[in-house]
Amino acid sequence: MIRQPGQGGADEAQKRDLRAELLAAEAAHFAKTKGTTAEPTTSPSKPVKRELEDSPDDGDSDNEDPEIKRRRILEETRDIDADSDGSDTDSSDEESDEEDETAELMRELEKIKKERAEQKAREEAEQAQQAQDERERDIALGNPLLNPKAFNVKRRWDDDVVFKNQARGTEQKGNKEFVNDLLRSDFHKKFMVRDSVLGRLFWFD
Repeated sequence: MIRQPGQGGADEAQKRDLRAELLAAEAAHFAKTKGTTAEPTTSPSKPVKRELEDSPDDGDSDNEDPEIKRRRILEETRDIDADSDGSDTDSSDEESDEEDETAELMRELEKIKKERAEQKAREEAEQAQQAQDERERDIALGNPLLNPKAFNVKRRWDDDVVFKNQARGTEQKGNKEFVNDLLRSDFHKKFMVRDSVLGRLFWFD
């Protein structure tokens, strides 16, 4: 059975540019790893084929031993795989570096929080000690036994009596005399005046 053109005959297999295909696969792999789009190495309308007329050793490629050619392709493939593994290793190293940097930042954050907590506790202790010192100083200044200079008696001994000055303001009232005689008492005098007035009124009537 004879293969028709385009059905993968021996001639077409020899004309395929395997190196270009490997380079295109490598570019696609790196583009996928980095999250970018690979640029096509050849025109989209033409298949990837080996251009024998542009190769410097065109005559040798036709006469190249298939076994040697296969080994060369395998070596190139291994180089591509090695580069791919290297890129994966670099990505892993970058991720490890990012994790280490994140861990370092977290440790630094914890350190800052701890320092702030210690500073706040120290300030609160200083404020409490200052308040205690002020209270003790006020107590000492207010105690006459501990502060004899401020202990000066400026008041009379009877300033704090309960019934002090109860009779103040009564000096302006008329002097009253105590008379041991009912007929000369103030009440009797008022009574007599009132009765005399009434008597005169009654008498004239």
